Amino acid sequence: MQHSPVGVDHDKMAGLTTFLLIWIVSSLKDTAEAYRFPSHHLHRRDTLPGTWTALGCWTDNVGGARTLSAAAYTDTVSMTIESCINFCSTGSNAYVYAGVEYAQECYCSDYFSSGATNVTSSDCNMPCTGNASEFCGAGNRLDIFWSGSQPPSPPVLVASVGNWSLLGCYNDSATRALPYGIGVTGSVTVETCTTACYNAGYPYAGTEYADECYCGLTIENNSGPTANTDCDMTCAGNSSELCGGPNRLSMYNYTQPLPTSPGVNTGGNPVGGSSTVSHVTSGLTGSWTYGGCYVDNANGRVLGNEFDSSSMTVESCIANCAGQNFTLAAIEYSTQCFCGDDLINGATKAAESDCNMGCGGNATEACGGPNRVSVYTSTGNVTLLPVPVLQNTSLPGQWAYQGCLPEPTGSRMFPYELDWTTNNTVDACLNQCAAFGYPAAGLEYGEQCFCGDISDVTANDGTFVSDSECNVACSGDPIHLCGGASKLSTYYWTGTMNQWNTPANTGYYEFFIGGLVVPLIATVGINNKVTFLEKWGTSEYDNSTGAYELDLSLVDNYQLAWREMHVKTDVFCSGSIVLPDKGARLINVGGWSLESTFGVRLYTPDGSPGVNGTNDWEENVDELTLQRGRWYPTAMMMPNGSILVVGGESGSNASPQPSLEILPKPPGGDTVITLDYLQRTDPNNLYPFLLVMPSGRFFIGYYNEARVLDPVTFDTVTVLPNMPGAVNNFLAGRTYPMEGSAVLLPQHAPYTDPIEVLICGGSTIGAAIALDNCISIAPEVENAAWTLERMPSKRVMPCMVTLPDGTYMILNGAHQGVAGFGLATDPNLGALLYDPSSPIGQRISILNNTIVARLYHSEATLLPDGRVLVSGSDPQTYYPNGSFVYPEEMRVEVYIPPYLNQGLRQPEFTISVTDWALGGQYSIAVTLFQGTTSTMRISLVAASSSTHGNVMSGGRIIFPEFSCSGTTCTITAPPNAFVCPPGWHQLFILDGPTPSHSAWVRIGGDPGQLGNWPAYPDFTTPGV
Repeated sequence: MQHSPVGVDHDKMAGLTTFLLIWIVSSLKDTAEAYRFPSHHLHRRDTLPGTWTALGCWTDNVGGARTLSAAAYTDTVSMTIESCINFCSTGSNAYVYAGVEYAQECYCSDYFSSGATNVTSSDCNMPCTGNASEFCGAGNRLDIFWSGSQPPSPPVLVASVGNWSLLGCYNDSATRALPYGIGVTGSVTVETCTTACYNAGYPYAGTEYADECYCGLTIENNSGPTANTDCDMTCAGNSSELCGGPNRLSMYNYTQPLPTSPGVNTGGNPVGGSSTVSHVTSGLTGSWTYGGCYVDNANGRVLGNEFDSSSMTVESCIANCAGQNFTLAAIEYSTQCFCGDDLINGATKAAESDCNMGCGGNATEACGGPNRVSVYTSTGNVTLLPVPVLQNTSLPGQWAYQGCLPEPTGSRMFPYELDWTTNNTVDACLNQCAAFGYPAAGLEYGEQCFCGDISDVTANDGTFVSDSECNVACSGDPIHLCGGASKLSTYYWTGTMNQWNTPANTGYYEFFIGGLVVPLIATVGINNKVTFLEKWGTSEYDNSTGAYELDLSLVDNYQLAWREMHVKTDVFCSGSIVLPDKGARLINVGGWSLESTFGVRLYTPDGSPGVNGTNDWEENVDELTLQRGRWYPTAMMMPNGSILVVGGESGSNASPQPSLEILPKPPGGDTVITLDYLQRTDPNNLYPFLLVMPSGRFFIGYYNEARVLDPVTFDTVTVLPNMPGAVNNFLAGRTYPMEGSAVLLPQHAPYTDPIEVLICGGSTIGAAIALDNCISIAPEVENAAWTLERMPSKRVMPCMVTLPDGTYMILNGAHQGVAGFGLATDPNLGALLYDPSSPIGQRISILNNTIVARLYHSEATLLPDGRVLVSGSDPQTYYPNGSFVYPEEMRVEVYIPPYLNQGLRQPEFTISVTDWALGGQYSIAVTLFQGTTSTMRISLVAASSSTHGNVMSGGRIIFPEFSCSGTTCTITAPPNAFVCPPGWHQLFILDGPTPSHSAWVRIGGDPGQLGNWPAYPDFTTPGV
């Protein structure tokens, strides 16, 4: 009989629906992966055994039938592409196609089902259980491989076997057309089934679902012929024959008198009054006892977890169920074993004589009957649960039931799928969708939960059907229904789940200047010029010098605006911060390979607007280096004035560098400290997030984990909860290569509120589905927990910029992919504004769009006039003919935020003292054009460098205490280096919403004496 076609249980793995013979496969071979990961990411196999090649990702279970179903096996621990191909090409399993699904399943066949379609490779996104670096399909998605051989001729409905003649394809259901299921000798074929029915004395024989055989004296229950194409599944024992289909019998009639009639039991056959078959009531293992004969399939299966064997016995079924810790075992049709803890779907007792079929492996034992199960219990109890019903009351939150919704043909109604084969419930599904901000939820096949938007139903022309078609019990709640076959029990959130603001004033993008190169790192110096660092040695441009400075006051004159600078080693994927020394030097550490990974480079900004400086980057690898080579490291200024450098790899796609070190190097020998959690999570933790908290402790975020560190020993003080990822993938990550962006939320005097960390965007392992949420946490509160807010769109490789009013722009990146060359598609061209002063769920506003794709290696930086400079994009994504999909982007834009788009004059101020002590008081004279000092605000935005979405100051913004007398205002500097680590800040005043131009102030001096370091004659030391 037919079973639900989803999940890992796959009880009918031998069948296959109508076949589309694939003779010409070369065109399919061209559907290679849309992208490839670098060596340290999950990837699709480039090298396969022998002549096998990949055909891409294909649908499975369309209409309830397997795409490849001649042979199959499941390996929950060791499945790989290679092991599946070996299984499908060895001995009797010599098939031309092999497919891996759901991480742990392997299927073989010589044919594809007619409903199978080739889909995007990103649908096949689950790592193999035996090799986490390979893809092994996904739920109802197969990664399929071809041996290169041509398939044999397609299977057919056998017209006759001896005196048996084909009547055609007949419909079948829970009330059987042929009531007697029968065991066969060997596997099911037309020959073995008709032989079994002939021996049992029945003139009608039917094969169904590839490996089931039924007999009868007449065709019952109004069964009649259907289209022969409905019987489209290959026989389990002969791939050249068709043996019925889902709820379809290949029906045969014996055209001569039979020598015997039903009544003599031969194992699996129904018997008359003289039968010796009986229930097993003694001698069973442990506490198992006979529990009675029960009706099956009156309202659906009364037990699941099926195991079939032609040599089935009561003892072997009990052993199978006990081994899985179930308390009930039930045997049906002589060869089928089912396990569970309760009888579901309104199971009722049947007459004991109904369980009259001898077991396939012991003809003296009763093994159920047609739609009858012989039940055994280990507890002495058999609990009967009612027929499941729709759950439309007592729902969590503001969810309401909408109806039964068919899936659209060839696709999904909702994009996010969760497969819960044993624990799916309506409440669990709705709560999961709500937790990730999805206001529409659907449950299907009993064990699948889908999340999405109500607009998905409109986009897919969804039309509700009768609730009776959503008729499958929930896998974790057998008294409620969770959809049906390709039907969704659908629920909507009736309140407001995500309030994304759409202000009339969104600001806008504006072209700023044409660039010279594609920058990797952008930093605003205290000379109010922007320093760009670019790949050098690996640059696409032979004449690149690796460094350039942009004079913001000269952007109308391209020839004068740019100043050429120079580096000596390759800064590709290095880290930068601004030092607290008197010269506000930029330091850059790490790099691409060899000596560049050890590089320490320094530049002292000089010149002034309109006047070129003369300083350049200084570097000498023979004098000043890191202790470990680092590619993709993060740098952070510590409260004591030293520089913390963490993480990376030892070179391009090389071994991990899961450690930290300090600059200047402490005295003594090797002072590097290994971090086991970075070792464990490599390579998904590059460019980790590092932030100083007001307690003086450090926050570190890496991959999907975070912890609080002691600032002296660097020991872990607190392991924080794992970061939420995607609604259907908790393995999603936030640091490179699944790159999101992180900032500290504002600190306000008197600095008593817990500091919060905000992280937006990221992606998933495997399919690289970008995340559409931001998460935040107060790391040092008791029982710290992440709060999730959904964004209006997915985004990986975002940049976040702290604005002087305490809001944050989120921009750049892609809707799909991960960071790296050629690894992302579908640029996200829209900008967002995040306002932490608004309530949770109402903080995001949708701003304007650009026409420029900003993907890998893009930056966003706050300028002194309050605009945001937007630069870079180095995707190296090409078509096969060599033309680019997305260009190497040298155009530089600015974004004019809404606060500069109201026609209001920016306030002004003058300042005389710009070197501030912690806790000191300093005066400014202000000129306001809209409001008064009573509504004025003052902010301090820490100097930062932008690269790969990592703001290497944490995007820190402080709103200090101040008081005003007339137009003179006195600002009290932050009290300590924990609230405000030593460094340079842009000081802004805000007249209502409108910020001034900034002035640079240094706060906290140079406690680490970096201004006197390094003490080499070829380095300039500006002093402390």
